[in-house]
Amino acid sequence: MSTATAQALADLAAASELLAAATAALRDPELSAGHAVCFGLLLESLGAGHSRAQIEAAHALRRTGAHKLDQPSLHAVAQAAADPTMDNLAAAEGQTTAGRTAFRSARSFMQDWLDIPRNTAHDRLIQADCLIGGVDESGHPTEPWLEDLAQDFADSAFDPRLIAATALKLHSTRKDLPEGAGGAEQKQQLQSDARKLIHSEPKSARKHIASMVAQVKAGKRPLKALLDEVGLFRRGTRRGLIEYILRVLPSQAAAIEAHFASTGNPATQAGDRQGLQEAEAEFTGDPGEGWDDEATKPDWAREDGTDPPDPGAEPDTEPDTEPDAAGTAAEPAPAWEDLKPERRRLIGLMALLLKDHRANNGADSNRAGLATAQVSIILDYEKMLSGAPRYAASSSGLGFSPGELRAAMCNAGIYPVILNGRSLPLDLGRTQRLFTKAQGRAIRAAYRGCAYPGCAMPVERCELDHLDAWEKGGCTDIHSASLCCPVHHVERHCGLFHAVKIPGCRPMVLLPPDLDPDQQLRINTYFMTPEEALAAEDLAQRMTAQWRAGRLDVEIVEP
Repeated sequence: MSTATAQALADLAAASELLAAATAALRDPELSAGHAVCFGLLLESLGAGHSRAQIEAAHALRRTGAHKLDQPSLHAVAQAAADPTMDNLAAAEGQTTAGRTAFRSARSFMQDWLDIPRNTAHDRLIQADCLIGGVDESGHPTEPWLEDLAQDFADSAFDPRLIAATALKLHSTRKDLPEGAGGAEQKQQLQSDARKLIHSEPKSARKHIASMVAQVKAGKRPLKALLDEVGLFRRGTRRGLIEYILRVLPSQAAAIEAHFASTGNPATQAGDRQGLQEAEAEFTGDPGEGWDDEATKPDWAREDGTDPPDPGAEPDTEPDTEPDAAGTAAEPAPAWEDLKPERRRLIGLMALLLKDHRANNGADSNRAGLATAQVSIILDYEKMLSGAPRYAASSSGLGFSPGELRAAMCNAGIYPVILNGRSLPLDLGRTQRLFTKAQGRAIRAAYRGCAYPGCAMPVERCELDHLDAWEKGGCTDIHSASLCCPVHHVERHCGLFHAVKIPGCRPMVLLPPDLDPDQQLRINTYFMTPEEALAAEDLAQRMTAQWRAGRLDVEIVEP
C-alpha cells in the first residue's frame, strides 16, 4: 500500500473529526447571522463533495473486488476505521481470496458489511457506470455510459448531486431506446438537452429532465396501453391509514393540479378556508378551530362580526385553550397555511366528493370548496400545422397528445388568448389602475408562473406586477407587466433582484451578482415543457449576448 493512499485515508478520518468538532462549536447560542450563513454554505459544499466521494467509493469497491476480502483483512479494516493510525491503515491493505467469499458482489458487500441500503447501493453503482466507468466480466475497465455528463461530474463547478440524479434518470431509459445508431443518437440528444438544462437553470432542471425521461418511456406506447394502466388503486392499510395509488393521463393530471392550486389559494372559491374546514369536519368530526388567527381575519370571516383585537390593549391572562379531561390544555389546530400541502389537497378533494353527497341528500351543494378547476391549455400554432406529435401544454407544463387535446377541446370553455398579437385591445394606458381580467388571462397564459428563476409557485397564486410604476406615470399595459408570487413580488420592489424589459420580448430577470456572478438574463422555465424550457434558455442566452454586445436596448426596471 502506498504512503499516499494511507495518508489520504488518515486525512479523511481527521476531516470527520474536524467536522464533528466544528458542528459542536457552531451550536453556540451567540452565533452571528453571518457565521450561520457561512456554516450553511460550507456544509452544502461539503455535502456536494461527500456525494461525489460516495460514488467514487462505490466504483473503487467494485473495481478492486473488495467483496472478496478474507476475514482477517475485514477485521483489520474495521480496526483501522475505529483507530485510523498510519500503522493500522497500512495493515488494512488486505488480501482477496479466489475461494468462496461471504459476499457475492460489490452491491451485497455494500449492503451487508457497510450497512448501505440495497437501493442506495444499487443506485451508486449505476451512477458510477454512467459517470466514472464500469468493469466488464473479465475485470477490464469500461468507459462511462454518459461521457459528456462524466466531464461535468468531475468538474467541481457543478453540483454532483444534480448530475448523479440526472444520470439515474437517463439510465432508466436504456430499455426504451431503440437498438443501434438510432438509440445512440437519441441517448446523446437526451444527454445534451439535460446538460443544457443543468448549466442554464439547475433549479428547474430536475423537473424538466424527469419530463424528458417520461416522454421517452411513453413515446412508443399507444393510448390504449396507457388507458389500461390508469385508475385509482387501493394498496391497503398501513399505520392506521388507507393508501391509494392514482395513475392518470396528463390531461387528467392538469385538472388535478389546477384544483390543487386553487385549493391552496384562500382567495378562490375552491380555497375558501371556512368551507374546507367544514368539509374536513364532516369526515373527522374535528371542527378545526384555529385555522385562522383572529387578528388577521377579514370582517366577512368573523362569525360574530367583532373587530380584531386591539394591539395596544392589555394582554388576556386567560388561557387560550380549554383543558382536556386529563387537565392539560389541548393543542390548538394548526393554521390553514401551516398545514402540509398534502393535507390541504386531500381536504379540497374530499370537498369535491361531498358535492354529490350533499346534492343527493337535498342539501345546498353550492358551497365553498366545490368550484370546478380551470385549466389553461396553450397551443403552438406553427407546431400544430407542421404535424408535430406534441404541440400543446397546460399552464403547469404538462404536455398533451393530440387525442387528449381534442377531448379537452370538446369539453372546454374557450378563451381566445393572442400572444404577441394586435387584434385585441388589451392595453389600457393610463385609463385604468388595475389590470383587467382579459389582460390577466393573457399574461398568465404567456408566463405560466412566477418570474423568479426556479420558483414553483403556480400561476393561480401569482400577482400581476406593474413594471412601470403607476404612481410614477406608468401604464397598465401588457408589455410592461410581469407575474410574481407574493414573496418575490415584495423582493423585487425591495431591490433584491431586477426585472428587465426587452423590446418585442417577454420580461426577463437579472439576479444580483452574489447569486449570479455571470449576470445572465434569465427566464423561469419551471412550468414549461422540456422543449419550451430549452427554447426559452436559448432565447435568454441570445438576449444576453446581444445586450453585452450593445446591440439590444434593454431597460433594467427600478424597484
